Amino acid sequence: MAKYKTALVTGGAGFIGSHLVDALVRRRIKVYVIDDLSTGQMRNVNPNAEFIKMSITSPKLASIVKKIKPDVIFHYAAQRNVRVSLKHPIYDAEVNVMGTLALIQAAYEVGVKKFIFSSSGGAIYSDAHKHRAPWSEEVVDEPVSPYGVAKRAGELYLNFAYYVQGMSYVALRYANIYGPRQDSGGEGGAISIFISRMLKNQAVQIFGNGKQTRDFVYVDDAVAAALKAMDAPVVGVYNIGTGQEVNVNTFFYKIKKLTGSDVAEKHVAANAGEILRSVLDARLARKKLDWTAKVSFDEGLRRTVEWFRAQK
Repeated sequence: MAKYKTALVTGGAGFIGSHLVDALVRRRIKVYVIDDLSTGQMRNVNPNAEFIKMSITSPKLASIVKKIKPDVIFHYAAQRNVRVSLKHPIYDAEVNVMGTLALIQAAYEVGVKKFIFSSSGGAIYSDAHKHRAPWSEEVVDEPVSPYGVAKRAGELYLNFAYYVQGMSYVALRYANIYGPRQDSGGEGGAISIFISRMLKNQAVQIFGNGKQTRDFVYVDDAVAAALKAMDAPVVGVYNIGTGQEVNVNTFFYKIKKLTGSDVAEKHVAANAGEILRSVLDARLARKKLDWTAKVSFDEGLRRTVEWFRAQK
């Protein structure tokens, strides 16, 4: 196991990134956070981390990385909305492709020992392929959104950096992550949006028939996967999921019960390009990273509702 004294977390004021920073601080690792606060919040940033307000598209990025000289980089900053990528693919590529590539190059130039990349299991796989779910890393990737294409590009650039430049990396293809601190605004996950609106007794919209499924991973388990990826002597792409599907109608009623809300189920037109089924096979992560999801969906929902209720 490599010893890491200094870590850089991009997107460290955001949802998963801020929980990851907390975990690294608990390990007594010196943590630097780069975040432009476009979606992240300063209140999420651990007071023991050093914060730098900056976009990963900034021309100053390389000089900042050179100054920090981190042992390990966790890249969690991104344009994270699939619908935004569909409407603005060039902007999505500027952030998620060019920003990622600039960070990879800067990491190589300062001799980073390991680069952990937050990729997407939901957007890289799609309904287009013929393989039966749950999808393993061996399934041919066929992303149908610019967001998914950009995440796959990041993986491929890291593969280049490893084989040609010798920089170790792990790309984590996350399923749908949920939990405390998730944005409940328009770009947030469905679970956080539903919880927030139900606690205010506001109407909740379900896109399409609500039978579309997702594989949900609680944020603590997502962070544990990143730490395992840092510690394990492995390189490559790993799915991080539970292998279990939950449809939108099901978690709507689970959240309704937990919040005590009486809002009615309201269906609206389906989103164009939305994947109808998403579930990941994470057996490789179990074998190589010694990682499995520990928090059940019902327990994770309970914790998340409690957190949102405490924010009122």
